[in-house]
Amino acid sequence: MSELIKWGILGTGRISRAFAEGLKSVSNGVLHGVASRDYYRSKAYADEWSVPLAFENYLQMAESEAIDAVYVATPHTQHAENSILCLKHGKAVLCEKPFAVNHGQVSEMVAQASKSNVLLMEGMWSRFPPLMKELRKVLSSGEIGEVRTLHADFGFKPKTREPEGRLLNPELAGGSLLDVGIYPLSLASMIMGKPESFVSDWNRGSTGVDEQASCILKYDNGSMALLHSSLESETRQEAFISGTEGNIRIHKQCWKPQKMTITSRLSQKEKIVERPFAGNGFNYEAEFFGQLLLEGKTDNEIMSLEESLAIMSLLDQIRDSWGLRYPFE
Repeated sequence: MSELIKWGILGTGRISRAFAEGLKSVSNGVLHGVASRDYYRSKAYADEWSVPLAFENYLQMAESEAIDAVYVATPHTQHAENSILCLKHGKAVLCEKPFAVNHGQVSEMVAQASKSNVLLMEGMWSRFPPLMKELRKVLSSGEIGEVRTLHADFGFKPKTREPEGRLLNPELAGGSLLDVGIYPLSLASMIMGKPESFVSDWNRGSTGVDEQASCILKYDNGSMALLHSSLESETRQEAFISGTEGNIRIHKQCWKPQKMTITSRLSQKEKIVERPFAGNGFNYEAEFFGQLLLEGKTDNEIMSLEESLAIMSLLDQIRDSWGLRYPFE
């Protein structure tokens, strides 16, 4: 492998375009191929984005020696199957969040990555912008003391509410939890770790998926996270971290973090920290992943496979508490 990662994108939807745009701001990688189940769609995408290779199907990309790493951008019901295909052929895989639909699928992905000895990571892109690095630094410094409470939410009202669309269709693992609730849950995991218990409730929509959900996580030190997701209305999309010596507000949108306000209890002063994106935000995870690949690593500390497994296990437990299972499970 050269010092420039040759990326392939598997899937041609909206999220793949965001990643393709992000790759324009990456120093260690370049978009080199795209794959769809429809060759004409791949070719049209390749022409639009000036991509050298348009593959006829997913297998052809997985087998290609011209591709070093694959970004899996298909619907999350296909994440496990698509990722495992690429991993079996020795491709490093960055898979868009949520990693898959349930813990069993993620376990199979992780097992295949281990068997193939290749890099696999969940594409939780909000972990990697400069502000998140600064947040982790502030939290570890003890500037706001011990974290006691986290409030975080992500809700929006879709422009259309098609029952067969990915957001509301149970066959596509629709619902607010996996689509946007994953962001507050992942933030809670990053800041507070694995909870010891939780309580949760949901609003079951007409198609049978969760159109709105809330969850309270409790940790072994007594701290709590209060989280909310919605496909019914737009929420503040902010996060508020309360510590024993101060607090931090991550401004809208907390899942696209660029600004936070830190308040010290001792000084009673506010400090505003802004870290605007250099690209569209997806460039940071691509750059980080590329560096891991160039260094020959198969896991990392910022978004580890162990943590992704723990988060997916919690998502399963939350759905189980509601009695929500997707038709294919």
